[in-house]
Amino acid sequence: MKILVTGGAGFIGSFLTDKLIDLGYHVTIFDNLEPQVHQGKKPSYLNPKAKFIEGDVRNVAALKTALKDIDIVFHEAAAVGVAQSNYEIKRYIDVNVGGTANLLDIIVNEKLKIKKILTTSSMTAYGEGCYRCETHGIVEPPIRPWSQLKKRDWHLYCPSCSKIVTPTPTHEDAAQPCNSIYALSKKTQEDILHLLGSLYDIPVTTLRCFNVYGPRQSLSNPYTGVTAIFISRLKNNQPPLVFEDGGQTRDFVSVHDVVDALILAMDSQAANHQICNIGTGTPTSVKDIALTLAKLMGKRIKPTISQTPRKNDIRHCYPDIHKAQKLLKWKPKITLHQGLRELVDWSLNEAATDKFNLAAEELKQKGII
Repeated sequence: MKILVTGGAGFIGSFLTDKLIDLGYHVTIFDNLEPQVHQGKKPSYLNPKAKFIEGDVRNVAALKTALKDIDIVFHEAAAVGVAQSNYEIKRYIDVNVGGTANLLDIIVNEKLKIKKILTTSSMTAYGEGCYRCETHGIVEPPIRPWSQLKKRDWHLYCPSCSKIVTPTPTHEDAAQPCNSIYALSKKTQEDILHLLGSLYDIPVTTLRCFNVYGPRQSLSNPYTGVTAIFISRLKNNQPPLVFEDGGQTRDFVSVHDVVDALILAMDSQAANHQICNIGTGTPTSVKDIALTLAKLMGKRIKPTISQTPRKNDIRHCYPDIHKAQKLLKWKPKITLHQGLRELVDWSLNEAATDKFNLAAEELKQKGII
């Protein structure tokens, strides 16, 4: 079996490549070595047993070459970053939507015998996700308006009775209101893949991932995940900057658990044409993440709780993972403490952090970029 991993030099893609090679597959990596992530260089962790093609999913000719004789595609190439997507609009649409369109256009019109396409999508499309009202049961409140956030009212309210609601696991059939261009681009990517997968009888599986963390996250990229941003600040003896009151929660899932889910989905016929949430099912506050990382790094630095909002930011969202457990026979194995310990140990050896642009990160934290 010959497998193509677009974005294979990236965070999830590189660990996926390692796992596939360990399992005996022939893997081709197709990656543009994005300067914001890789500074245009091959990362040192790149598996030497994989074939590497430097190319961009926006380049049809290069992508067509990479797809030659391929059996399975893991489509991991993406422009990532919520805040950045809202002003680099064309780039995010071109990469995430246009790149996926190019992939499928080649497969369909060249009549390639692709056995399966798999991708990781994003929980950001859910917006605030699902909540429970004591009167109306499960509800899906809209994104909190800026007028509310400016008053430092962090609660979510029932759309029917305006009572305060409590977070509950978000299922795959929940609405996807999308609060950023990034979220919209990933939702559109999903829709394109599943529409054409069904039309042309190409099995497609999407894993809708929550907050993925682990080694190989770009610590020099101010648009990377919150765990890497907090670590970068702590390494520079700066306090993690936390919005609102720090009580907002996210579901942090290890990259290793995500890769395991991808492999299981590749081998599962039951996963064909399905979308599954991938997370731990357990929410953790952003403040607790900052405190835990500081402790693991031996830093007596408390996070700065800003009590300031960001437009369109969500308060809580965590997944119902029963579908993945049932269809894929999957469950997360890495505890949050184990995963953060691994991330911290890796980051202490990462020279890239020393070059981290704190000024740019300050602007991001203030909602300017």
